[in-house]
Amino acid sequence: MFQRIFLDHPATVDESFFQHMRFALSFAVLLLAAGGAALVHAVIPCLFEKTVGNIVRKLHHRIENRH
Repeated sequence: MFQRIFLDHPATVDESFFQHMRFALSFAVLLLAAGGAALVHAVIPCLFEKTVGNIVRKLHHRIENRH
């Protein structure tokens, strides 16, 4: 059960549990930043005009270039 819950998925991307946790948490932080920028941009359109797109491109690049 422990193996299935905590280790099977990270192994599919050739990572340990902690490597996968670090990757996922860094992804989450960037997604939260993008969400905050999008909220501010919705109210004040001249702010963060390219921020969300830049973050999404960065995240896409990271996913596509994983080992």
